[in-house]
Amino acid sequence: MAETTLTHSSPMARPDGWRGIATDWASDQRAFKNVSWGKAMMWIFLLSDTFIFGCFLLSYMTARISTRVPWPNPSEVFALRIGGSEIPLILIAIMTFVLISSSGTMAMAVNFGYRHDRRKTAILMLLTAALGATFVGMQAFEWTKLITEGVRPWGNPWGAAQFGSCFFMITGFHGTHVTIGVIFLIIVARKVWRGDFDTGRPGFFTSRRGRYENVEIMGLYWHFVDLVWVFIFAFFYLW
Repeated sequence: MAETTLTHSSPMARPDGWRGIATDWASDQRAFKNVSWGKAMMWIFLLSDTFIFGCFLLSYMTARISTRVPWPNPSEVFALRIGGSEIPLILIAIMTFVLISSSGTMAMAVNFGYRHDRRKTAILMLLTAALGATFVGMQAFEWTKLITEGVRPWGNPWGAAQFGSCFFMITGFHGTHVTIGVIFLIIVARKVWRGDFDTGRPGFFTSRRGRYENVEIMGLYWHFVDLVWVFIFAFFYLW
């Protein structure tokens, strides 16, 4: 009996090795047995989005490494004049702080959601949405400033022409994700406040009665958006 247990519990003891593990996962008998379709589909969506953002960042790094024209210095391009002196990356630092803080409020919203505390969950989700909207507003200011200074997708006054196209493509795609997230945060927060997840009220994004899983699914999306910004911040603004 002990030998039988060891044989089934050890992956390397299987006659077909890792191929057997892949077959077990593909059969969907155990891997997603306790995971809802909503959460599984969100993970699949985030995985596909990871590839898209990864391609964007790889394209940016390829363009920067391959160009013979000097690449603009981010510390100079994204500096703000405050009190008569240029402060490098001050706006980007504030944007990063705001977005990372929103991840904390979203995590607390998920926590209170599973405690069925409607009021705190809705307030924290709306606070997360407000932080996200603040981030988008600052990004709009950043775009306006650079456009006013002559940055275009086909060129800029500081050096390599690819800088403008990479900047607008990467930050624009991420900003679109944040904007969509803000809209859905407000929608879900409204449903939480009305008690739709307690009464099982039918409609969009309403789970079964007593289930606050949609708040967690919204949290998965928001944490992903925040994580992507960390990579954008590191590769585009600090490099």
